[in-house]
Formats: sequence, structure tokens, C-alpha cells
Amino acid sequence: MSQPKILVVDDEPQIRRTLRATLAPQGYAITDAASGEAALETLRDLAPDLVLLDLNMPGLGGLAACRRIRDRSDAAIIVLTVRSGEQDKVAVLDAGADDYVTKPFSTPELLARIRAALRRAPDKTPPRLELGDVVIDLAARRIQVGSKESRLTPKEYDLLHYLISNANQVISHRKLLQAVWGPEYGDETEYLRVFVNQLRKKIEPDPAEPKFLLTEPWAGYSFHVPEPQT
Repeated sequence: MSQPKILVVDDEPQIRRTLRATLAPQGYAITDAASGEAALETLRDLAPDLVLLDLNMPGLGGLAACRRIRDRSDAAIIVLTVRSGEQDKVAVLDAGADDYVTKPFSTPELLARIRAALRRAPDKTPPRLELGDVVIDLAARRIQVGSKESRLTPKEYDLLHYLISNANQVISHRKLLQAVWGPEYGDETEYLRVFVNQLRKKIEPDPAEPKFLLTEPWAGYSFHVPEPQT
């Protein structure tokens, strides 16, 4: 098995050296970039499995860099940030990140987050689901609503994959978080709010009135597949 490739993006040389020294012995192939602009250049030749991205950088800031990386790559993105407010966290996820780690963080925490971000759902569901004008092609990671086509980011895919695998069942917030992100998660409900909203924009003909990806108040979420007409 090839080494997972991680791109470390941080303007501080000491942090890049520390992350390289921490991650390389764990079996990861590390490439680093000193700015958001350099990271985008590196993406042209490197297809990383994961990007560790510092939020506070001069020039192209972390949020803007995150959006551009997500536009160009399906790599998992973990943002490193000193900001701990919920609005800051939601902004990071909205920009395309799969996860964030608040500084200062411990090595075991970072390694656990990396393992969770690199985890992929097993392919056990049918590769294609047709719901009227909505076509969900899990094998191709594409969604088509009428003439509009969207691609799924890795975590959007994992979340949708799990919900469809358990269609018409209410899945609790904690169970969803642990199934999609990993056993270390459970209280990060803002993750679900952001990713469910993103999925609704891609799946629902009217995201404001969802008919497939449903919120179950105080309980969790469910993916509704209508019974076939007889």
C-alpha cells in the first residue's frame, strides 16, 4: 500500500518542520508549502490525500485557500486554527474543509483527526439511486437534479453514503458523527448542520423544503426514499 500523501500549508517554517517530524514516522509522505499560493502551485503536480492548512496566513488567507483547494481537489482538508468560536468553525466547514483542529493541539489528537479524515466509507450501497428528477450516482460521486449536476466532496459522499445505507431510519447526531468522522466525535453538531445544508443544495429541488434529506427535531437526520408506486 502506498503512503498517504499529506500537504502541509503553513507560513511558519518551525511548524512545517515540526509537522513533518511528527507525521513522517507515522507512514505519511509529507510535502509542505509556505503559503496558500504555493499550495495551489503544488496541487498541479501533487495529488495529496490530505491537506493540513493553517487558517492565519499572509497573502491568500486560509479560508480563500481552502475554497480554491476544494474547487481543484478531492483531498481531505483539515484546517489548523486558533479560533474556537462556532461561527469561525462553521466558516471553515463552509469553505470546504472536512475538519478543523484548534490550536494548541496534542499529537495524538492530530493523528486521530488525520486517520478520521482519511477514512472512507465501504461501498455497500447501490451505486445509483433515481428519485424522479434526482439521480444520485454514488459510484461516480455525482448528483443530478434536472439539468444541474454537482459533485460530492469526500465527506459529503461519506455522510450521504451512510444515510442512504440506512434509508428511512432516523440516525442520531452522535451515531452519524461517529460513523462518518470517527469514534472520537460525537458533540460536533455544527459539522452535521453544515454538511447537511451543503448536500441539500445539491440534492433537493427546493433546499428550503427538503423532501429527501430530513431533519428529525432533537433526534438526528434521515434520508427518505419514497415507497415505489404499485
